[in-house]
Amino acid sequence: MSDASPEPWIDLRLWRQFVAVAEELHFGRAALRLHMTQPPLTQAIANLEQLLGVRLFDRSKRSVQLTEAGAALLPEARALLARAQALPAQARAAAEGGAGRLRVAFVSTVGFDLLPRWVRGFRAQHPQVQLELIEATGDVQLQALERGDIDAGFMLHSPGFAPPGLEQLRIAREPLVLALPEQHPLAGAQPLLLRKLLDEPLVIFPRRILPSLHDAIFGLYHAASRAPLVAQEAIQMQTIVNLVAAGLGLAWVPESVRQFQRPGVVYRSLEGTGRKAAPACETSLVWSARPAGATLQRFTEFARQQLRK
Repeated sequence: MSDASPEPWIDLRLWRQFVAVAEELHFGRAALRLHMTQPPLTQAIANLEQLLGVRLFDRSKRSVQLTEAGAALLPEARALLARAQALPAQARAAAEGGAGRLRVAFVSTVGFDLLPRWVRGFRAQHPQVQLELIEATGDVQLQALERGDIDAGFMLHSPGFAPPGLEQLRIAREPLVLALPEQHPLAGAQPLLLRKLLDEPLVIFPRRILPSLHDAIFGLYHAASRAPLVAQEAIQMQTIVNLVAAGLGLAWVPESVRQFQRPGVVYRSLEGTGRKAAPACETSLVWSARPAGATLQRFTEFARQQLRK
């Protein structure tokens, strides 16, 4: 066991007294500024020097000057006092949700348009909130929410998806469109019909990361008495589109992915109605059904405000 004693804890009052003497360079004026008499102030500075083990002032009958150690310590002491003064306001802001940390996960499709706009808007309204963004697939988000590793997440899913134990705010609904290689014979087909696509190889995300939407896509094929021919699986939508450009197959992607303009890829809407129409997908903000902290409440209210615009 070490014999070293811990560093002494120094009262903020001593730092205020040090700063006053350092700025006035006169014990009498510093005492007046602090609304105290000079002898207790002189003793307080001596106590501070003893605690620190260094001399902070060179004293003579005619002058008081900072030592090199005192001059180096002065800006740090000022900063310490400023931080201490700000603590009550910071505590109130945190309690009201105006400060703190918020961890938000998102799927890649949200990053094309919605996420940048909302992040800018939320940070403008709440500059003291540290917003931590984490890109993650739906399965990873659900696990992270259960563990408490994130506070909320933007998830992609099929309509009707309602994860148990989570609050949900639906953000957007959009159809799936087809991403096709630019040179594919169907890239310019008018109209583009489902029956012409059923035997084409697919590039698709694994079921585990988005089971509700994966099942909706497969259901489109099964309704036509076909089994999808999966040529390649990939996790991120950008990767899926890149594999389409490489000619590995076609891909069903949310319409918002059209903003990812990849050379060699065209996006087409499926013609049809009812069971022959392309499945739709939704984006939701989800968070734990447990009582939410004030910062998360601020964020969910901000999301509702954006939807009302």
